[in-house]
Amino acid sequence: MRRLPPVLIEDGCSRELVSLIRTILAACKEISFRVGQGALSGVLGSTLDENIQGETQKKLDVLSNQLLKDILLESGYVKAIASEEEDFTVAGNPNANYIVAFDPLDGSSNTDINSLVGTIFSIMEAPEGSDPSDQTIFMQPGHKQVAAGYVLYGPSTMLALSTGKGTRLFTLDKTHGSFLLTQDFAQVPEDTKEFAINASNQRHWTPAMQSYIADLLEGETGPRGKNFNMRWIAAMVGDVHRVLCRGGLFTYPEDRKDPNKPFKLRLLYEANPMAMLVEQAGGIAHTGRERILDIQPEEIHQRVGVILGSKNEVEVCLGYHK
Repeated sequence: MRRLPPVLIEDGCSRELVSLIRTILAACKEISFRVGQGALSGVLGSTLDENIQGETQKKLDVLSNQLLKDILLESGYVKAIASEEEDFTVAGNPNANYIVAFDPLDGSSNTDINSLVGTIFSIMEAPEGSDPSDQTIFMQPGHKQVAAGYVLYGPSTMLALSTGKGTRLFTLDKTHGSFLLTQDFAQVPEDTKEFAINASNQRHWTPAMQSYIADLLEGETGPRGKNFNMRWIAAMVGDVHRVLCRGGLFTYPEDRKDPNKPFKLRLLYEANPMAMLVEQAGGIAHTGRERILDIQPEEIHQRVGVILGSKNEVEVCLGYHK
């Protein structure tokens, strides 16, 4: 097993980028500790506030966001940050070369039941000569990410990371506080018998997605000729981690429950970084209409549909959408 920095430097990353990733991971180690303390640290439950997404904030949402925000801005490595929990982007060092978008605690509704949560992050280069207070610097398609990853807070704390040369998995060794490489190049199996979707929204899905899921549920006697198992963790970070480890299809598709919000997941903070990780591991990440990493963002809290995972199964799903 190898520690994180040598692996990144071998990949040809700049030392500034390596230092930036290590800064993010320093905050994630602290978040991991707070999550692990649970009720002992008095951070469970909700606040009385809503974030920009209209969602009631959990205490750990606020704490995680502040930890990441403070350590990134103090590091000097970021020109600006964008957080799912913040109304606007926040300016940093005008001379820095990178910008960071993050979801500080994905799946935070799981904290009160001691289930999986995680931190998702995306790193892009800041346009040369750009104003750190100008949020349009984040309006870059996902294929321009120079690094993306998540830290999963589960029975062990794990990091999935890509700098554009494959997706690697690391495990936090709590005896000395370092992330050690535990899987050099993750590969998503091309075929699968597992899918993850929030079935409670079935009546709101588009006809294409309804038909696709209905055929999966018919199992070996249906048109697919095999049985499928459904898995749903209610935290994208957990469901995508399962896809990276053993394959599967994860989707949070377009639905018609709220005509003003047909999509659930955010492009900058969730879809783009997860799409990079999955594609770098041989999978596909799509909206049902287009490749996620090709989308030109229009605003920092933009939402999109997500269908990602095992190559052959995603292609079958997309066939229903044509």
